[in-house]
Amino acid sequence: MRASLLQIAVDPDEPVNSRRERAASLVTGQRGADLVVLPELWPVGAFAYTEFAEEAEPLRGPTHDAMAEAAAEAEVWLHAGSFVERAPDGVLYNTTLVFSPRGERAAVYRKIHRFGFDKGEAALMGAGDELVTVALPQTTLGLATCYDLRFPEQFRGLVDAGAETLVVAAGWPERRRAHWSLLARARAVENQSYVLAVGTAGSHAGVEQAGHSVVVDPWGEVLAEAGAGEEILTVEFDPEQVRTTRERFPALKDRRLGLAPPRRAH
Repeated sequence: MRASLLQIAVDPDEPVNSRRERAASLVTGQRGADLVVLPELWPVGAFAYTEFAEEAEPLRGPTHDAMAEAAAEAEVWLHAGSFVERAPDGVLYNTTLVFSPRGERAAVYRKIHRFGFDKGEAALMGAGDELVTVALPQTTLGLATCYDLRFPEQFRGLVDAGAETLVVAAGWPERRRAHWSLLARARAVENQSYVLAVGTAGSHAGVEQAGHSVVVDPWGEVLAEAGAGEEILTVEFDPEQVRTTRERFPALKDRRLGLAPPRRAH
C-alpha cells in the first residue's frame, strides 16, 4: 500500500482560498497512491484562534467540495486533514473528512480532545464524542487529530473497533517535537498498528510548527520521516504486517483492563 503524507506549510500571508487550491493541486498530483493525508487545520492554521470564526465553513463547504473533487481526480482515498466546521447550531468543530477514490464522503470525525487548557481551541470549539474508523480495501483506518495523540485510550478504542492503521493529522508545535515522535511510536507499539502522523510546516500565528511527519510500523520502527519544511512524504507499507505482528506476538489478547465495548464507529 502506498501512502502520501502532505506536510503543507501554512503561510499567514497566503489567502485561504489560494492555499485550498494549492492543497487540491498537491492531492491531484498523487495519482497512483492508495491513500493521501493532509494535516490538521491547514486552511487556517491550528493556532490561528482569532481566525477560526471568520474562516469556519459548513460541513459541505468549499473545503469539502475541493477535496472531494481532488480525490476523484487523483482516484485516491483522501484523508483531508481537518478544517473549522460551523455546525447548523453555530458550534465550531475541528473536523476531519475522508473521501473515497470516487470523491464520495466516506467519514466525518470531530476532534475529541481539544487543546488549550480551557483557552484557545478548548474554549472556542465543541468536542466530538465518536470514535471513527474507515474501511479501505487494504486496511481499516482509525482517525485522530493532534492532541488526541496524548490519550492512549482513544487509540485502544479504535483498535477495538477494527483499526489497523492509525492516522493522526496534526498542527504540532516545534517546541514539543520530541513528544510528537515519542507518542507516535508508542501508539504504534502498544496497538500493534501502523501510525501515519502528518503535521504542518511553517508558522501558525507565530507558533513554529514541528513538521517531521512520520510513518511507524507495528513494531515501532520508523519507516519514513519528513524534515521541518513543506514536503511530500511517500511510503509503501504492507498492511498484512499488522495481522502477522498480532499473531506472532499476541499481546493484545492478554489485556485484563479496559475491555468495555467501544463507542460507535463508522
